[in-house]
Amino acid sequence: MKINKNYQELSRDYLFSEVARRVAIFQEGHPEARVIRLGIGDVTQPICPVVMDAMKQAAEDETHPETFHGYGPEQGYDFLREELRKYYETFGVKLTDKEIFVSDGAKSDLGNFLDLLDRDNTVLVPDPVYPVYRDTNVMDGRRILYMRADRDNAFLPMPDPEQKVDVIYLCSPNNPTGAAYTRDQLAEWVAYANQQHAVILFDAAYESFIQDAEVPHSIFEIPGARTCAVEFCSLSKTAGFTGIRCGYTVVSEELVRDGMSLRDMWLRRQTTKFNGVSYPVQRAAAAVFSHEGQEGCAKNRRVYQENARVISETLYQLGIWHVGGKNSPYIWMECPEGMTSWDFFDDLLRRAQVVGTPGSGFGQNGEGFFRLTAFGTPEGTREAMERLARCYGKER
Repeated sequence: MKINKNYQELSRDYLFSEVARRVAIFQEGHPEARVIRLGIGDVTQPICPVVMDAMKQAAEDETHPETFHGYGPEQGYDFLREELRKYYETFGVKLTDKEIFVSDGAKSDLGNFLDLLDRDNTVLVPDPVYPVYRDTNVMDGRRILYMRADRDNAFLPMPDPEQKVDVIYLCSPNNPTGAAYTRDQLAEWVAYANQQHAVILFDAAYESFIQDAEVPHSIFEIPGARTCAVEFCSLSKTAGFTGIRCGYTVVSEELVRDGMSLRDMWLRRQTTKFNGVSYPVQRAAAAVFSHEGQEGCAKNRRVYQENARVISETLYQLGIWHVGGKNSPYIWMECPEGMTSWDFFDDLLRRAQVVGTPGSGFGQNGEGFFRLTAFGTPEGTREAMERLARCYGKER
């Protein structure tokens, strides 16, 4: 038997595992410390009641012969896909139900979609980057090119017309940086992809946090995107589904390469390798898009948006450069006092008992930067910023 030796090319430790290891060591030596975690992007606000009520009712349905559901359609129940289709209409995007695929989360589909793509394709990813984009392609042995994201371009790299690529990863609003592409900027990417005959894998997991009108919620708001883009989205942050697991992927019927429909290929892949999302979870997901569900999710989201404002305001007062926060739950800050990313991680943990994520873990261009999330509690976020201000204020 032969194994996939591409795994030898992966970083030995997953970024968040190393974060957890260092925090555990610190807490073992300082059991009295009250550590505030603003690192991993898990939510803290509970599922809104109407969504959970729908899930409970669906679970109750499974106990009665007349309402019992066994295997469901791999691409999702019609009732949920119809709600998603109507949701996209609020952005001015018209989809057919056949173009919408329900999944257990954007992370899974972002990796699984590579089943459709030849390993000889050249992949373009931003640096810094959400590790899943890079690592799933390393696992398959693809050639990866990196586009530089830095302070000079506000961590929003744009296409190089002379560069030939086949697959492009974009995330807006971005993880880890929180930066968001404008409509005009995404139009440049769509034109480039169509000219290159490339495919954009567009991660829209944080679209519900967008507040600026010039920032699109979906790449399909951009003319020409239907012939070059696939969109991945998630209810993890939109509705607090990090533990429940539900997302959706949109594959346009107009997306054709080498005479083959990628929508048809994805359907074939999913019906072969995926058994679908459970009926109770899909009923809960459908309730997210009800009027009451949207109000409840927006209420929770406002908590995170206020947390982001508090973080951003504190950094402004300290004179620390940063992006993100307004259209995103992530704030990407420059490490103070010229520290490296991991040095600042250790210093912040030691002196303030606050945990964030070192930017270098997201790529070479993340060195010297640091990610904070707005998913903490309001009380914890405010206290964390008070501690940060005491430790890194100019009066030191």
